[in-house]
Amino acid sequence: MPTNLTQRCPWCNKDVIVELGRARLYTCPFCKKNFTFTPSVTQPEGKSAAPSQEVATAISSRFVETPSLKELVDRILAYIQEGLHVHLCGPAGSGKTTLALHVAQQLGRPVVLIHGDDEMGTSDLVGRDSGFKRSYLHDEYVHSVLKVEEEVKPVWVGRALSEACKKGSTVVYDEFARSRPEANNVLLSVLEERVLPLRGENIPVDANFRIIFTSNPNEYAGCHGVQDALLDRMVTIHLSGFDRETEIAITQERSGLPLTEVERIIAVVRAFRSEGIKTSGASVRPSILISRILRVRAGHAYVEDPVFIQACRDVLLSQARRNGASPQENQQNEETLLLQIQEHCSAPLPIEQPTLKVAIHEREPDNLMVELGEDKEVQELLLRKIREKGLAGKLLNELLKG
Repeated sequence: MPTNLTQRCPWCNKDVIVELGRARLYTCPFCKKNFTFTPSVTQPEGKSAAPSQEVATAISSRFVETPSLKELVDRILAYIQEGLHVHLCGPAGSGKTTLALHVAQQLGRPVVLIHGDDEMGTSDLVGRDSGFKRSYLHDEYVHSVLKVEEEVKPVWVGRALSEACKKGSTVVYDEFARSRPEANNVLLSVLEERVLPLRGENIPVDANFRIIFTSNPNEYAGCHGVQDALLDRMVTIHLSGFDRETEIAITQERSGLPLTEVERIIAVVRAFRSEGIKTSGASVRPSILISRILRVRAGHAYVEDPVFIQACRDVLLSQARRNGASPQENQQNEETLLLQIQEHCSAPLPIEQPTLKVAIHEREPDNLMVELGEDKEVQELLLRKIREKGLAGKLLNELLKG
């Protein structure tokens, strides 16, 4: 039976009860954020982890797990736990890197992030000789005999892949297709034979080693063709965008806007894409950008709000221009955008603040006495005059301004 112990939350530094001998994801009951805890094999039972033994890793608590995303995460985890290697391929903004890092954290192992780059070579993945180490021995133990020894050795500096293979870490190789194919050749034996050819030796790969690849489609600028031999050694999952529910959940979590406004923004963005306009159709970033602009500039998703109109123009129309739209197409795109805003955002937003009308007409008389003072005649006279003069709306505006 697992024994409980306490582990300090990496977010709020409060003690959380965890299970000894079990690596899993925990939610802090105090700050409500998530962290992964992997117990040390030398950790004494029933004790808190010592600072040198702590391997709890704070992960992003901002990952939104809707039903569709949960199904995808569970599928990827099943592949990885079986010992397979996963490749997430999709357009920019489809959530590849966030998804890969989230899945990697679920494994409870140290996570190493590598970014693909055209200048990267094999030595940048596995390591290289860097300088020399000189050792000098001057022995005068016997005063009449002088013994001098000098030895020069190359100094080996390891890199992320070689260290991860030895320690059994989880590697997220982000945008690996941006590295030249010859730089990734070393991965062929790592994925298939589970050995790392290093300095003339074959180093065994730790059994816990896993790697998750991400890449954009080949037509993206800066992407190289990936050798078929490498693709055959991994499971490729194509990401083509999120469903409406997931887009709403992600946008609201990243922006903090009310759900009603986020739903309107998502409706406008999805309708704009459906018109066949040249945009990044799979990306949720335009919705997040518009939502954050509204929050920063105190705007609202409403057709008569100039901040909202300009934010949609700046984000969506600029994206269409970036994808090669002509001047005539730009004019047509703007007209289409305004029509979509009119269709989805013309109804006034609900007012969440309590109105003065509710305070005046729907309160019980006893409550009004408390609010307006102890003289009941004054209370009744004041309320009657307010109603007769139709001042409730004006007073409400003044209240909201205040």
